[in-house]
This record gives sequence, C-alpha cells and structure tokens, in this order.
Amino acid sequence: MYRNKRTLGFTLIELMVVVALISILAAIAVPAYQEYGRKARRSDAKQALVALQLQQEKWRASRPSYTVTLGSAGLNWPTTSRNGYYRLAITSAAATSYRMTAAPLAGTPQAGDRCGTFAIDQKNPNGSVGGSYATAECWK
Repeated sequence: MYRNKRTLGFTLIELMVVVALISILAAIAVPAYQEYGRKARRSDAKQALVALQLQQEKWRASRPSYTVTLGSAGLNWPTTSRNGYYRLAITSAAATSYRMTAAPLAGTPQAGDRCGTFAIDQKNPNGSVGGSYATAECWK
C-alpha cells in the first residue's frame, strides 16, 4: 500500500533563509540604535557646558576675570557631567574670555562618539569652537 509522505517542520534551506534575513535586519538595526543612544547622551555634554557657562558669567560679574578652576577655589563644580559620560574642564580663562570643554569619558558609551569633545566659549554658546571640537551639527 502506498502512503503519502507529508513533511513536518522546516527544511534546512528554509531555516537558513530565515537566519540570513534576521542577520541582515540586525546588521542594519543595531548600529542605528547605538547611534540614536549616543545622540541622546550628547545632551549630557551640552547641558553641562551651558550650566557651566552660566556659572562662569556669575563668577565674572563680581571679579576682574573668569576662573580656570572648577574646584572649590573656583566655580565649585564637578569635573564630570551629571550623567557621567563627559569630563568637564576649563581649558583657558582670562579677563575677557574663556574656553570650556566636555570630553567623552573612556569606558562609557560616548567614548566612540563621532562628535568627540564639545567646547564652548564666551562668544559661542551654541556651536563649535575651532576645528577640533564637535561641529554645529553635533550641537543640534
């Protein structure tokens, strides 16, 4: 007597096609998701620098020059951003100018960020300072 053989389950080729499709989708989605996270964490640097800029202006309002010190002898400000992704520094200060930076900390998700170090000075609160810092695109 002849019986119809019915196959149950998937063939190896069907399984390989599904695995290939999932791999392609993951290769596209994972980097996009990581970039989205980096972009969101950039706000940590921007917020810290703008708040630090306000402190510099308060300092200067009652003194003859801006301060180069973040610690208790100066602005009494922490050296890392609120969420801990960036190291803050005042790289220069004088009677009429200053430059402050927020550099990504090693070991954090921001360490590999394409924008790199953010900088701000007394004239440029919303853009990059010089060619070696984050561009205006990164400040958006």
